[in-house]
Amino acid sequence: MAVTEAARTEVLCAEAAAATDTTGGTVAAGRAAQELGLKRGEFELAVHLGIVRTTAERAGGRPRVGREEIRRLRSEDGFPDAVRERVRTVGTAEGARLLGISPVRFTRLARAGCITPVTFYLNRYRAVVWLYLAQEVLGFAARAPQLLAGNSPVWMRARLDAGTDWRARNWRAQRIERLLSRTEDPWRRAAVLAGALDAVQLAEVVDDPYERAYLAKVRPEPVFGPPGSVVARETMAQLTQADDPDEILWRRINLIMELDGARASRQAPRPGDDHRPVLVTDSDPVPVSDPGTEPLLDPAPGLLARLGLRRRVTGRRTVGNGLPTKIVE
Repeated sequence: MAVTEAARTEVLCAEAAAATDTTGGTVAAGRAAQELGLKRGEFELAVHLGIVRTTAERAGGRPRVGREEIRRLRSEDGFPDAVRERVRTVGTAEGARLLGISPVRFTRLARAGCITPVTFYLNRYRAVVWLYLAQEVLGFAARAPQLLAGNSPVWMRARLDAGTDWRARNWRAQRIERLLSRTEDPWRRAAVLAGALDAVQLAEVVDDPYERAYLAKVRPEPVFGPPGSVVARETMAQLTQADDPDEILWRRINLIMELDGARASRQAPRPGDDHRPVLVTDSDPVPVSDPGTEPLLDPAPGLLARLGLRRRVTGRRTVGNGLPTKIVE
C-alpha cells in the first residue's frame, strides 16, 4: 500500500509541475551547459559565437536554451568533443606552439591584426590577456603560411613600427558584428553601435537626451555570466569603446545611418508616453564592416555635417574625454 501511495504522489507531483511549467521546453543556462558537457566559460563563449542558440529574452528574465537545441547539438558527430573544440581558446604561448613559431612572433602577428582575439581575462597584475580561438589560429596558418617564417612584409613592419595594436580594435569589430547578428530591431542595432562611443562622442552624434537614454536601456548585455569585479567592468567598458580617430569616425557614421532607420520605425519613448513592449526577433547577420576591410560607402546627403565633429581628434583618444589609457599585453 505504501508503495502504491508513493507512486501516486509522484505522478501527482509530475502533473502539477507540468501544469505550472511555462518555459516551453527550455532549460536554464547551467543545466544546458551540464547536458552539453561544457564548462561555464565554454558555454558562454558558445552562446556568444552562436554555436548554442538561446530563446528570446523575457521581460526581467534571462535567456534559456531549448530542449530541441540541446538535442540538435548532442546528435552531431563527435559530440561532445566536437563542440568543445569549437570553443577552445589559446593564449599567446599555446597559440605560438600550435603555429610552430615563437611567442614574440605570435604577438607581432596579433598586434598587426593578422589574428583576432575572441575574449580576454585580467591577470593578477590587472593586465589584459587576450585569448584566441584555436580553430581560427590554425585557420590563419593555413591561409597565410608565408607570415610564419622569414621577414615580415613591409606593411606589417610599418604598422608595428608605428606602435599600432589591432587586437582590441579587431575584437570590438567582431563583437559588434555578433551582437548585430542577434537582432533586427533598429533601436537595438543602434544601441550596439552606440556602445562603441564614449559619452562625449555619443552626445555629439545623438543630441536628444531621450534617445540616448533609450539606447542605454535597450543596449544588449552579455546574456550569461556575473558582472565581475569593479576592475573587470571598468576594463570591459574601456575596451568596448573605439579609440583610434578613423575607427571613431567609422562608428559615428554607422550609428547615424542606423539611427535613421530606427527613427523611421518608431520614436524613442518620452516621459508620459504609453509604449507597449516591442517584439524583437532574430535575423541573419548583417555585419558592419571595419574601415580596414572594405571601402567606405558613399555617405547619405548631409551625413558628414551631422557627425558633429566639433572637437579635434588626436592620438589614441578624443582630447578631454577623461578615459584612461588601456594597457594590454
